Amino acid sequence: MTRIRGSYDDLFTAVPEALGVTLDDGDVGASVAVFVDGEPVVDVWGGFVDAERTVPWERDTIVNVYSVTKTMTALCALILADRGELDVDAPVARYWPEFAAAGKDGVLVRQLLSHTAGLPDWVGGVEEIYDWTAATARLAAQAPVWEPGSAAGYHSLTQGFLVGEVVRRITGRSVGEFFATEVAGPLGADFHLGLAAEHDHRVALTIPPPGKDEDYAASAAAGDANPAGVTALRIRDGNSVAWRRAQIPAASGFGNARSVARVQSVMAGGGTVSGVRLLSEAGCDRAWSEQFSGDDLRLGMPVSYGLGYGRFGGTYGWGGWGGSLVMIDPAARMAVAYVTNQMREPAADNRGMEIIMSVYDGLKGLGA
Repeated sequence: MTRIRGSYDDLFTAVPEALGVTLDDGDVGASVAVFVDGEPVVDVWGGFVDAERTVPWERDTIVNVYSVTKTMTALCALILADRGELDVDAPVARYWPEFAAAGKDGVLVRQLLSHTAGLPDWVGGVEEIYDWTAATARLAAQAPVWEPGSAAGYHSLTQGFLVGEVVRRITGRSVGEFFATEVAGPLGADFHLGLAAEHDHRVALTIPPPGKDEDYAASAAAGDANPAGVTALRIRDGNSVAWRRAQIPAASGFGNARSVARVQSVMAGGGTVSGVRLLSEAGCDRAWSEQFSGDDLRLGMPVSYGLGYGRFGGTYGWGGWGGSLVMIDPAARMAVAYVTNQMREPAADNRGMEIIMSVYDGLKGLGA
């Protein structure tokens, strides 16, 4: 049995046991955290940083959580909306005039957050996503591929640039700077959008699924066929220094389960964590309002989108390429995060759901 380190409430013993099962089944390393009322009831980790299993996963190990990053970027926009600096029902062009090009003058901010803006595909080179000015200029000039608001299609790489540029236009700060100052700093959360070199030694690089190498790419669309020229992200891209330094707010966030769960505890706790208020309760409720329900044209499956979060019954959150995820249960005032450096093929990956099921075993004991 893989040794699991960290701490947990006795009611939640099923959680470290579930983590141990994933590691015993061949995963390299991972961490899990559960926060209730803003306080950790589980904070555990295990395994290794490297594929050779020579460097142990430590308390401060961080990993690229890929699309879990979208929930951090959404939180920045929601904070601005709560302060009255951003109107989610306003046209994007109010804040970013160049965005009105190619028939996008009527696209609303809320459509960026709910994957309904019609700009789901990144059609530039990988190198261009490391250049904020070039990336946002490309998207501002691009025509939507469907009538905005009429359909949803997962904006895998593009959503972060779209929402992040709105944040930048309003605040004069990059979304990474805003997040560091207004969210991570006040909460003491070890999560980064744009990773400084001083943290490189703590990073657990992404490990391909068994039988794959670093050219393994994000899956093609399961729904509508992607147009020619759409860039597929490879593991070697996500493991590069350029990726870590850049701000790609849909996919390049680095943290551990503790930091992910702590930040998203804001949404679970009505806007407040440990006495630090980032949002009003009404601001949190805004995030859960359904913006779209139906089949996603890029994911090829039914979805329900709020403002920056997926809706799953009474819970909310999102997952990232490779298996990391965050789940928020406002009724239980709980946030759960699982992060890993070990990818599995998406069709065969239920690790996150197994972790969440183990969490609810403990939650019953709390009487929640």
